[in-house]
Amino acid sequence: MDIDVVIAVDSTLNREPFMIIRIATDNDQSTWDAYISSNPDAGPYHFFGWKAAVERAYGHKAYYLLAEDSSGTLVGILPLICFRMPWGRKTLISLPYCDYGGPLGNPSTQQALLSKCKDLAQQLGASGIELRCSAKNPIIESNKPFQVLFHKVRMLLTLPGSSEALWNGFKSKLRSQVRRPQKEGLEARLGGLELLDDFYHVFSLNMHALGSPVHAYNWFDVLLSIYREAAKVCVVYLKTGEPVAAGIILTLNKKVCIPWSSSLRTYNRLAPNMLLYWTFLSWATDNGYKEFDFGRSTPNEGTYRFKMQWGAIPKMLYWCRVASSANGLPVFPERLKNSYRSRLRHVAEIVWSNTPSSVVNWIGPRIRKYISL
Repeated sequence: MDIDVVIAVDSTLNREPFMIIRIATDNDQSTWDAYISSNPDAGPYHFFGWKAAVERAYGHKAYYLLAEDSSGTLVGILPLICFRMPWGRKTLISLPYCDYGGPLGNPSTQQALLSKCKDLAQQLGASGIELRCSAKNPIIESNKPFQVLFHKVRMLLTLPGSSEALWNGFKSKLRSQVRRPQKEGLEARLGGLELLDDFYHVFSLNMHALGSPVHAYNWFDVLLSIYREAAKVCVVYLKTGEPVAAGIILTLNKKVCIPWSSSLRTYNRLAPNMLLYWTFLSWATDNGYKEFDFGRSTPNEGTYRFKMQWGAIPKMLYWCRVASSANGLPVFPERLKNSYRSRLRHVAEIVWSNTPSSVVNWIGPRIRKYISL
């Protein structure tokens, strides 16, 4: 369904500056990216390129709302993906496949964007709206029937002026863990698309071992092609040349995020993951970045503790959604629902990890398309 939303907010009634809200086109990409580059609350996932990657790799339709003042200046954005399940149910998400998206702009602009988001959901027949924010957003919380989910944190590390200062700030145990793979002759290479095949080899093997469907190769291919210098790939190799750990970082201004990283369990004793993260951290520090986002974790679980050892500090993620009672869906107690999902997921992971690689590598990306996390 093609929908063009153009909304004029009249100052005579709302006592707010005149504003137009519309759906962005490809011609707006440079203006959109310039806006997020000037907004301190934006992150790499807000880039217009995320829209292109989702549409090209997975076929979900994007509706990127932008707000312009009377002079045509862009004053706010709300990126939305219409996430459609195989059975037809649709949800507007800002944004899928990452930690956060959400609206940007001053309070009145965000209010107008949220209002149009609700109108768009109704026009599309979407059963719900999910807004993933990197910080508490009182504008969203005040817009009933949104409810806020408190269950994940992202782990943030403030970077010093040099990798030497960063290294000197680590505990001796952490430094020895980083030295271990170096002593074993492991080598880390930092680059771009030329490392994608090796990254995907490690990533797909690790996802299989974890019992989780893997992202499509095309997803990373498109994303790296679009993000270009705003994305970096790192692969850690054995002396024999075999890749054993890999990751991808995305950057915006002084921020670095690492949404994907993997290492092969067979080589855990060599600690390739420690070299992988140190390579990213030292590169980011020496290139003037000030914040390293290790990505989301569940408090006190394994990945949370791994990130804590680097000095990362937890910061709550605010994922907001339309309350179930507002869209006619059944309402379950959150604890019961999460318990049921956990049991089901555990069983699925066991089955998946024991399924032949040839099968999971073919069907995994076709399933991953419909997993918004």
